[in-house]
Amino acid sequence: MTRQRTGAPLVIGPDAALVVVDVQEGFDEPWWGPRDNPACDDNVAALLEAFATTGRPLVYVQHSSLSPESPLFPGQPGHALKEHLEGFEPALLVTKQVNSAFHGSPDLDAWLRGEGIGEVVVCGITTNHCCETTARVAGNLGYAVTFVLDATHTFDRTGPDGTTLTAAELARATATNLHGEFATVVSTAEVLEALDQPSS
Repeated sequence: MTRQRTGAPLVIGPDAALVVVDVQEGFDEPWWGPRDNPACDDNVAALLEAFATTGRPLVYVQHSSLSPESPLFPGQPGHALKEHLEGFEPALLVTKQVNSAFHGSPDLDAWLRGEGIGEVVVCGITTNHCCETTARVAGNLGYAVTFVLDATHTFDRTGPDGTTLTAAELARATATNLHGEFATVVSTAEVLEALDQPSS
């Protein structure tokens, strides 16, 4: 179980890594259906700027789908990372074919431990799949995990009973699943405020 907020101000460690999950052009395609949180890209960009400015490491994660029908299939325009990631130099680029960023190449866990990093801040796409799975695995591996909910987005999804849950409902479920168990769920504004505080 990871740390749980107790009402104290959020603290982001000086070596915390921002893990930017699957922020790729293909997620802008209508192929995926209705989505939530149009502010996601702006919030990710703000986090990138803040982490880079404070000298904290950036980790980019890029999904390389095994399905030729997917917009995220290598060689498709949608496989490319979004433009607002290009202005920054990541310390690591992980390529994966599954949900967890910890099950890609190079090995994210090995890299973090090699760099002495015990804290990750997760943002990206999609909230309830690759972002949530990455946060769960990170928590199980013993990392302190901060999950920036409004710097993620997802899409409506229909369950096995035929009921469709909206993207916003799925995001709330992710926040409920993660908070206090696998991660501390926060907003972009909270992270930016924490990064603006002098290191103790």
